[in-house]
This record gives sequence, C-alpha cells and structure tokens, in this order.
Amino acid sequence: MTPARRNPIARVLSGILIFQLLLGGLLFWGDLRNGLRMPSFGPSAPSLTEPIRPGDQTRRYREDRAPAPGQPMPSSPLPDRLVLTSIEAGESVLLEGSIAAGDGTRMAGEIEKLSTKPTRIILNSPGGSVSDALELGRYLRDQGFETALRDGDICYSACPYLLASGTTRDIPDGGSVGVHQHYFGQSTLLPAFVAVEDIQRGQGEVMGYLDDMGIDPLVMRHALVTPPDEIYVLVPAELRAYGFITDPTDS
Repeated sequence: MTPARRNPIARVLSGILIFQLLLGGLLFWGDLRNGLRMPSFGPSAPSLTEPIRPGDQTRRYREDRAPAPGQPMPSSPLPDRLVLTSIEAGESVLLEGSIAAGDGTRMAGEIEKLSTKPTRIILNSPGGSVSDALELGRYLRDQGFETALRDGDICYSACPYLLASGTTRDIPDGGSVGVHQHYFGQSTLLPAFVAVEDIQRGQGEVMGYLDDMGIDPLVMRHALVTPPDEIYVLVPAELRAYGFITDPTDS
C-alpha cells in the first residue's frame, strides 16, 4: 500500500519539476531574444502610431525598430547611433539616432570640434545606452546648452536624460517623450543577485541625475512599471508636473 500511495505524490512532484524547468527555459529564451515577451493574459499594448490620451499612454515599442518621425511616421528607421547635424546657421545642432555605446564621449568630442558653438541641441532619438546618455547629458549641462524637440520628433527610453540636461527645454505639442525600463547589467546571464544589484545601482544613478537636472525623479515610477518592449508616453500635463516643461517665470 505504501508504494501505491507514494506514486501519485511522486507524479505530482515530477510534474511540478517539469513545469518549473519549462518555465525557466522560456524565461531564459525570452531574455536571449531581447524583446520577445512572455505570453500575457491581458490585452497587448496598442501600436506606437495609435493616438495618445491621458490614461492610455502605453504603446508597443522596440528601439531597434523605431521609425523616423513625421506625421504620419515614415517606415525608415532612425540611424543606429547618434549623428550630429548643424542646422539654423549653426545656432542649433540636431542629435539624431540611437544612443550607442561610446556615443557619450564621441558626441561631446564632435560638438567641441564645431567652428561655431551652438546654443541649442535638438533631439530625435529612440534611446539606447543609459550610461552614455547620462555622460553626454552632464556634458551638455556643463556647457549650458538648451534642449528641444521639433514637431514629430521622438525622445524615448534613455533620450529623456539628454532632454533633461537642457538649461531650458522646448517640447512642442507634436513632440513625443516616453520612458520605460532599462537594462543596466552587461549580461543577461549574470546571477540574479548581481543583476538586481546592477539594476538598483543604475536606478539610483538615474534618479540622482534627474534631481541634479531639476527633473522630479518620481517620473521613474512610469519607467519602472513599463516593460522594455513598451513605452509610456508622457502627456503635456506630466511633462510640466515633472519639470520637463517650465514656464519662463520659473527660471
């Protein structure tokens, strides 16, 4: 009788173990695919091209597939690393494209080489390297640059940290600013306790940076609950509340 009673229990335990192994394998595979989401029982986020309304601000998103801006958005992607273009007789420069590793130092060097120092940095970026965005943002603030978007420009993921660096920030109604979770570690294969430590350290650095730039770090509450393959687009009221948009009388 004892073996007969143990068999059902053993089968249940075996089934649980197999399920855990399969779940672990799916999580591991999803991590490696960089953007592959696990199945969800809830409704998926709408397309990025769908209109944004207060309370309905989360959209599907991948930085490596971010379209160029415009109304409507063209299908051609933005450059895969930041490109510097002088516009408006040298008074402004456009930083356009993804923020790649090494772009912080590289773009600061390119700006230094300009024959005429600009006063304003226009941004159009799907995001990218957080550490490079923070490095370049500190350089832009030290140099006293203004930052801005144009109608149709996007500033997502790590790009808002560049936007935050401006001594003044101009965001037209047709510009779009969005945040989501970031990867701070160098490898998805790190032990869990090391990965958590990297994330906490990175988030702490970002919040300190935002505070230094005069942005309310509470904006990170939206980033922390928005997966990397989605983007939370800030509406004008939020941009004003968190300090991205300021009135002239505020300065």
